Amino acid sequence: MADASTANRPCIDVTNVVKTYRRGVDEVRALRGLTCQIPQGRLSFIVGPSGSGKSSLLYLLGGLDRPDSGHISVFGRPLTQFSHRERDEFRRREVGFIFQNFNLLGNLSAVDNVLVPFLPQGISADLRRQAVELLTQVGLAKRLDHRPNQLSGGEQQRVAIARALLKRPLLVLGDEPTGELDSTSGAEIYRHLRQLRDQHGSTIVVVTHDRSHIEPGDFVLTIRDGTLKTD
Repeated sequence: MADASTANRPCIDVTNVVKTYRRGVDEVRALRGLTCQIPQGRLSFIVGPSGSGKSSLLYLLGGLDRPDSGHISVFGRPLTQFSHRERDEFRRREVGFIFQNFNLLGNLSAVDNVLVPFLPQGISADLRRQAVELLTQVGLAKRLDHRPNQLSGGEQQRVAIARALLKRPLLVLGDEPTGELDSTSGAEIYRHLRQLRDQHGSTIVVVTHDRSHIEPGDFVLTIRDGTLKTD
């Protein structure tokens, strides 16, 4: 877990970010000059109503999109100035994504689904061992060879979490990661996220409309109409 020297150190610095989308002839202003900081080594929540700009911000933080204007730095590096290739490298090496839809391949086992991002470079015995260890940590030691249709929704999401964490990312981004789960499964997912944050020191940022999983000590940003609100 982050110690006192890093707990409040900014991991992400967002300054006056604007993002606009076009839907046909309409222009949708998702972010309107948003400025915020997200601390290192914490579980941080971005909350707000639907359409407030939460997911737009998350995709910008992960290098999946670029703002129209403004500045974003991650670990002191200017993400908004990265080339296309640099953003691809940043996502591949340093960011783990956990989405609401689990994006698992139905013909692969739990272990092989965790290993999917590494298939192009080859799977070593050590990497497979690490995948098994992560699945064991999230309570799936007896489900290693099960395919997605043999797993519950909560178990599938735990496979997705293990996949995101296999590369030991500095930053983990979740977009409504428990949105399709019941309350018990959702609570279990957050318990594992907190444990893995403590073990690996990753900064975890989650977009959600559900505040029920927020605990004292978590960092919370509230966005409404594309701007930051005091929480």
